[in-house]
Amino acid sequence: MKIGLGLYRHMLSRDYYDFARQAGCTHTVIHLVDYFRQSSTNPRNNQPTGGKYEPWGVAGDPESLWTTSELLKIRREIEDAGLVLAAIENIDPAFWYDILLDGPKRSKQIENIKNIVRRMGEAAIPVLGYNFSIGGVCGRISGPLGRGGAITVGMDGPVDDMPIPNGTVWNMVYDQHAAPGSLPSITREELWRRLEGFLEELVPVAEQAGVRLAAHPDDPPMPTMRQQPRLVYQPGMYQRLLDIVPSKSNQLELCVGTLGEMTEGDVYDAVDQYSKQGKIAYIHLRNVVGKVPFYRETFIDEGDVDMIRILSILKNNNFDGVILPDHTPQMTCSAPWHAGMAHTIGFVEAALAGLGKQTAARGVGQHS
Repeated sequence: MKIGLGLYRHMLSRDYYDFARQAGCTHTVIHLVDYFRQSSTNPRNNQPTGGKYEPWGVAGDPESLWTTSELLKIRREIEDAGLVLAAIENIDPAFWYDILLDGPKRSKQIENIKNIVRRMGEAAIPVLGYNFSIGGVCGRISGPLGRGGAITVGMDGPVDDMPIPNGTVWNMVYDQHAAPGSLPSITREELWRRLEGFLEELVPVAEQAGVRLAAHPDDPPMPTMRQQPRLVYQPGMYQRLLDIVPSKSNQLELCVGTLGEMTEGDVYDAVDQYSKQGKIAYIHLRNVVGKVPFYRETFIDEGDVDMIRILSILKNNNFDGVILPDHTPQMTCSAPWHAGMAHTIGFVEAALAGLGKQTAARGVGQHS
């Protein structure tokens, strides 16, 4: 297993790359969506949170698709710092809002995403993470909910009473001049139909480009959020997504924290099931206490999920991909984001070292 670090767009600089190397990371997963653009609710030193009903910020320019030269430049800068660029996480809502909404620009936007995938292939970036969701990551609160009063996020009840305004999707505003009103609710099967169409058109292109599409589960994993259905809110639902288009290019961005928030199934069985299939492109490690709609994110060592057990399952199933901290509580110091990430990375490094020693000891015992 390889240890990585997720970096937001404003963190794509040598200082952050050096921090990743110093903390023991070999890989990085980058976000090119600027969640903090024109946002009054997102502090830039931590994860995008927005508010319970407020969006993260304003989506980018729909005509400014990521170019091959831009992607190559970023990859080379990361490699110059001694890291490997493992994936790009998330698609800018400006690029695909009518794919999610089945709107009039869907065909054009499908071609745009195909072009992004091709450009990623040309730039030798192997994975594109995405979250096929109308509501996106929404309905959360933040505050001093963590150990020692650390700032972290959670959920304090259902969020289905207020619809999503027109011009907003995936918890970001893509049209600041949209007409008043809200998005009409759709059925869950309609949302699955839209996903199926997306995968049927994109997976063959991804195969040709040598890129894997990696689907994130719904977070928070509720059946509906803000009067819109969700796709993957229980562990077994991931299998339906994989079975739509069986392919090495149709994989999972498996989030242990989101699986831990789910009300059914077993997080350990799910990690075992999907890692045995070889369907995990990369993994988010995050711990939580509670289940939706009442939970809070915690430090890696104190939540309901036994992270040593998770890592042991992955090792036993020969998972050789990238694992990275997802969200971490902000620690009280001059660099809250850095401290939280370093804490999690150190925990993971120690856990992997311990598992390696156990494996070595078993091997010695078998041959003695």
